[in-house]
Amino acid sequence: MKANCWEFKKCGRQPGGIKVTELGTCPAALDSKLNGINGGAKGGRACWALVGTLCGGKVQGSFAAKMGNCLKCEHFRNVRTEEGENYMKANELVKMLHN
Repeated sequence: MKANCWEFKKCGRQPGGIKVTELGTCPAALDSKLNGINGGAKGGRACWALVGTLCGGKVQGSFAAKMGNCLKCEHFRNVRTEEGENYMKANELVKMLHN
């Protein structure tokens, strides 16, 4: 089974996770528009397109502001490798979120 970001990063922000009280539930674990994208549940394999995900212990802002960090993320790189030709690009994800 393919790992979602909250499983891969062990951030604890998934529903029922240990960091939900402190940091809130992660949008990637709740987003239904990206459910199934790149083989993930909710936005778990497209988290880089979502505002409010966690990186480096800090809640991240907009797609444009955080994408530089996401490009360095091991989860992001793993998803791209695992999906190969089927990888859905960030610009396509952002369009889906705004429709």
